[in-house]
Amino acid sequence: MNAALTQLAADCGLASDAQTPLRLAFGLVCVQRVRHLLEDPEAIAGLDTLAAFTAGAVDAATLANAAARLKEVASHHRGSQSLDGSAHAAVSATYAVANALAGRALEAASYAAYATVYAYGGYAVQDLSAFEPEHRWQVLALQRLLGDAPPEQSPKPVAASQPRA
Repeated sequence: MNAALTQLAADCGLASDAQTPLRLAFGLVCVQRVRHLLEDPEAIAGLDTLAAFTAGAVDAATLANAAARLKEVASHHRGSQSLDGSAHAAVSATYAVANALAGRALEAASYAAYATVYAYGGYAVQDLSAFEPEHRWQVLALQRLLGDAPPEQSPKPVAASQPRA
């Protein structure tokens, strides 16, 4: 659990109806960081739908349909045939997208962090310090969306081939 993020979310009223656009935008930035871990084309399409919605390119009905579909996709994810933990990373990334589409930003962030750490290897999720870089990034990302992060601390996109720090 990202206690600092939970506190920031409470402080800004993230759960309120008035903050729905912020929840969707924050969920989007979190799941964009794990896009490279998605295996299911429907999960990728769901992420693209969320991006299109936040950009104003699709309507709420399209978002709701994608959210309903991704809930189903995530709950039936086949995983992966590999033995190195990528199955769990892909499943967690898919759940991150499903939660982001549903406007559950904190849950999306949690699944995205788990996916990121699990991608290192299954052993990593037992080390809580492995989550710290992603948890810090998430707090800065929400602060940035709120306009509270200094520019030099604003989170920067990380390419899929680069390790997250």
